Amino acid sequence: MAISKLDPIDRKILAELQADGRMTNVELAKRVGISAPPCLRRVRTLEESGFIRGYHAEVDSRALGFEVQVFAMVGLVSQAENDLSAFEALCDDWPLVRECHMLNGEVDFILKCVAPDLSTFQSFLTGELLTSNNVASVKTSLVIRGAKDEPGVPFDILEDRIAQLP
Repeated sequence: MAISKLDPIDRKILAELQADGRMTNVELAKRVGISAPPCLRRVRTLEESGFIRGYHAEVDSRALGFEVQVFAMVGLVSQAENDLSAFEALCDDWPLVRECHMLNGEVDFILKCVAPDLSTFQSFLTGELLTSNNVASVKTSLVIRGAKDEPGVPFDILEDRIAQLP
């Protein structure tokens, strides 16, 4: 299902669920202005089509004792597809790596890592990341504080773009 196939009700369902994934189907139906049975069918279709990938609780990492957040910029020796895939598989296996994004430009990947303390991150950095096959360089930046952490997409901009379509 392409974005152009989503009608305003589908987009409203996505926006509402992005804001509060815990609401009941009855509440969701009320917010989007349809009855519960078709609302549930639409949600299932959005899930099956891949527009909804899952439902998660947003937990406070610092409250759980993960005081350190680091962005690691990783340069690889080789950017051949099998080497890129192998590095992504490694990242998938590392619990401290919470996000992994391949970039263009000087850096091949940026990793968002969390750790309970600096020594735990340092052990990961020197014992796993830096010693991994194909890793040429790693530059790290310790997060001092976060000013914004907004998951999802800005639906108001999406609606503006759709309104401009022919």
